[in-house]
Amino acid sequence: MAISVVMPALEMAQDTGKLVSWRKKEGEKVTKGEILLEVETDKAVVEVEALADGTLGGVKAQPGDVIPVGQTIAWLLAPGESVPAGEASAHAAAAAARPAASIAGAAQAAKAAPAAPAGAVRISPKARRLAKEHGVDIATLRGSGPDGEILAADILDAARSAGAPASAAAPASAAAAAAAGTKEKLSSIGKLMAERTTQSWTTVPHFFATREFDATALVRARGELSAEIEKSHGVRPTHTDLLVALVARALAKHPRVNASWHVTPTGSTIRLNPEINMAVAMAVDAGVVTSVIRNAAKLGVGEIAVQRRELTERARANRLRPEDISGATFTISNLGMYYV
Repeated sequence: MAISVVMPALEMAQDTGKLVSWRKKEGEKVTKGEILLEVETDKAVVEVEALADGTLGGVKAQPGDVIPVGQTIAWLLAPGESVPAGEASAHAAAAAARPAASIAGAAQAAKAAPAAPAGAVRISPKARRLAKEHGVDIATLRGSGPDGEILAADILDAARSAGAPASAAAPASAAAAAAAGTKEKLSSIGKLMAERTTQSWTTVPHFFATREFDATALVRARGELSAEIEKSHGVRPTHTDLLVALVARALAKHPRVNASWHVTPTGSTIRLNPEINMAVAMAVDAGVVTSVIRNAAKLGVGEIAVQRRELTERARANRLRPEDISGATFTISNLGMYYV
């Protein structure tokens, strides 16, 4: 029996999903549990597994299409089976309606796209952006990140060593675009950031508390822990890792700060969350996402560092899973690379 492949609901209140890519071609064999397609939601790009064995057929959606949740976009067919009646004709009509020029243009663009060199420099998106702003040649640097990855701090150090100004001017092309009033199309993540920030600022009372403290001991602690954690866990702890550990332990002592406001049919309540799940704001090309380190109060700094690195790598590769971005009870954002 043919099994429909539908646009899945990966988040609460999700109405549509954007098809990013098919990981299998029409006519290819698919095994249950294999990654079949990639879908972009408001928060992340998610890999979707096949729910059954079969041959992919009757594909009705192409990368870039925005599809309502629950709509059939393909079928998994048993040997000798055909696409269910009505689906095949609809698929053929959709294919015929696709402009030939668009298909040819896409093929030409794909052919012209340069392949990434095998020895490409490992550099974070933020560091690449800073390097362009400060005029730093990344080919001359050896990064302090995992496997020599160049981080934002490495760029800033190189800029200071070269005598570059702390606030370099924006690239001329960007300045020209700004002068011309050029409009940029928002990504899904950028749109969500704008909507949520506006909603938060206009509907929730805000207050701000600031306090200065001497972080000498924090910096010294990181230095003392680094060698041991790097040896035992294969990752170098950052100040963010220490802050996650410290804030999580403070929340364990003050559980009402880790509480949530819940609106129910019978009234509003304050829920004391049994878990302390720390969300960490991470910069990606399209904006900012918050990835969640679960049960942080029960983890050591090394375990937090490992989780943070894995989440960072998935965020930069647009491969965050629904569980990576949900269930947070408290959020922190560290702008230490900007001396904040």
